[in-house]
Amino acid sequence: MTVYIDPPIWPGHGRLWSHLVSDVSYEELHAFAAGIGCPPRAFDGDHYDVPSTLYDTAVEAGAVPVGSKELLGHLTNAGLRRRKR
Repeated sequence: MTVYIDPPIWPGHGRLWSHLVSDVSYEELHAFAAGIGCPPRAFDGDHYDVPSTLYDTAVEAGAVPVGSKELLGHLTNAGLRRRKR
């Protein structure tokens, strides 16, 4: 079980965001996100959008910090990548 998070570099709604993904399952991802206080509405198909204010919390809870390209690679290799329509 591994959950990955990229740096909070994605702007939106007046703040910066990270992406949180699992390399095992969406169930694992949902449980981890709930555990760090990320609301269900932050789930965006195959990842959670995590505000920069929760980045350190996610890492302290066990999320592995990686670059954005590496995060996408883990998601794709796990077969969990969902492309937007």
